[in-house]
Amino acid sequence: METENITKRLKVYQITSIITILFTLVGFSYNVYRLEQSEINSNIRTSSFEMLKELANLEQIVYASHYEKDDKDGNPRTGWVKVGIITDLSLICFQEKNMQTQILHTTWKNNWATMKDNRESANNIVNSIDNVRVKIREVLKNLN
Repeated sequence: METENITKRLKVYQITSIITILFTLVGFSYNVYRLEQSEINSNIRTSSFEMLKELANLEQIVYASHYEKDDKDGNPRTGWVKVGIITDLSLICFQEKNMQTQILHTTWKNNWATMKDNRESANNIVNSIDNVRVKIREVLKNLN
């Protein structure tokens, strides 16, 4: 009789131990998942804010070149660097090749030479910059 009682207690103890281990594994797995997701979100947020800064700098270059005819602050070579940085950061921000940044790159490539004297060229670049900003806001809004 006492052996049955001990056997019963051992089974309850073993089942309790197994359930405890399962809950521990599930909790640990979820914690690892959340930490990884938090790091991804942090990287996306950081790259998004850096992209927004670079977009503002690029827009300032366009305005300095077109409206002020300033060759120093409106230097297209500096603009090329900004466009490159934006394209590189977009891989982190969007976690995929983003169409808006590719369009910005193409728009810059097609319009940088005439942006100083041609209002349409300057507007094309600024509109493309605005489209990338909209996409960044959308990405930031959808972070979990």
